[in-house]
Amino acid sequence: MLPKTPTKGMRDFLPEEFALRQHVLSVIQQTYSSYGFTRIETPAVENIALLTSKQGGDNEKLIFKILKRGEKLDNARSPDDMCDLALRYDLTVPLSRFYANNQGQLPGVFKAIQMDNVWRADRPQRGRFRQFVQCDIDIIGESTYIAETELISATTKALANLGFDNVTVRLSDRRLLNAIATHCGFAEEQKSSVFIALDKLDKVGIEGVLAEVSEIAPDKAQGFVDLLTRVTQADDPFAAVVTELGDDLPADVADNIRNILYVANSNVTNGKVKFDVTLVRGMGYYTGTIYEISVDGLNSSVGGGGRYDKMIGKMIGTDVPACGFSIGFERIVLLLSERGYKVDTGKGIAVLVDKRIDAEELAAVSKLAGELRTQGNNVTLLKKIKNFGFQLKQLRDQGFTVKEYVDGNLHDVD
Repeated sequence: MLPKTPTKGMRDFLPEEFALRQHVLSVIQQTYSSYGFTRIETPAVENIALLTSKQGGDNEKLIFKILKRGEKLDNARSPDDMCDLALRYDLTVPLSRFYANNQGQLPGVFKAIQMDNVWRADRPQRGRFRQFVQCDIDIIGESTYIAETELISATTKALANLGFDNVTVRLSDRRLLNAIATHCGFAEEQKSSVFIALDKLDKVGIEGVLAEVSEIAPDKAQGFVDLLTRVTQADDPFAAVVTELGDDLPADVADNIRNILYVANSNVTNGKVKFDVTLVRGMGYYTGTIYEISVDGLNSSVGGGGRYDKMIGKMIGTDVPACGFSIGFERIVLLLSERGYKVDTGKGIAVLVDKRIDAEELAAVSKLAGELRTQGNNVTLLKKIKNFGFQLKQLRDQGFTVKEYVDGNLHDVD
């Protein structure tokens, strides 16, 4: 027997599930379009050199690689030389390639929507799959905090339009993290490892972070953790970190964070935007502002993003400012499903005909069904089965109004 179940980490979607997914995508796209973003599409398959360019953090360890074909595979001299293509693991790296390739045909400030599948060879668990949809918006060409505030406003509005009325956006900056590491005395080559340790805070707690940083720099770890503790426990964490760092924090970085917090909180109507000194985000391509968003009912974040001003420059030789925000589509759909969120699929009418219907009558009833469709109804034409009661219940459970074709006319079925 051939296998009938999807491969591990992949899923089939029943009609009701697919309808919910399409509805969520539609709401998100309509919201983003209202902010002036336009949708693009890139290939699922990219050159492996692009996806292994040390910009994707740990995701580069989770790539689905594609073997070379024919003589190229036969002539491969090492395992690393056996693959030349791969499935994309996110939408940001492909977007940067897209912009680099099409820059001359795009506006100076380009606002992109991407809503597509990505693939990661991860261990499947609740809300995490090997094939999943990401919903991204990015602004390329805008170097000021206009980009961050627009992205935050659009993302929180999309969640509001899906019924999430209590969201929290946590915000920081990779340059501020660098300033903290400098202030605490870490060597340049130690900083990346320190940030990786801090990124595990939610999983291992502050003592776990202390233990891991102690292995990197035993004489600096306690001071680092103490600073984080003082800042997080302060009434105003952002003011506290500015005071702690003094001249180690560039004034323009502090001003940028302060302005984003002010403008974003003025625009967000379904939650709050707050500074979080412990926020890291694992992607290696972030250069400035970073943020994550969470909603009531889920412990982990449902989206995140940040500024990546250096990525496009690696393809065209000149840096281009870029900033993005990605919604965790699968987690949003899971939450809505658990809340019993219902999708209005429109007026559905099931027209039943006798199994012995002749061609002339079938043509007539098909014409009647067509007239109903022109009136905005979704109409399905079905043969009446022997177990009519079961069929009737199924159709009504699916939301259909049932009509029967008798003597040239459609009659409601009681």
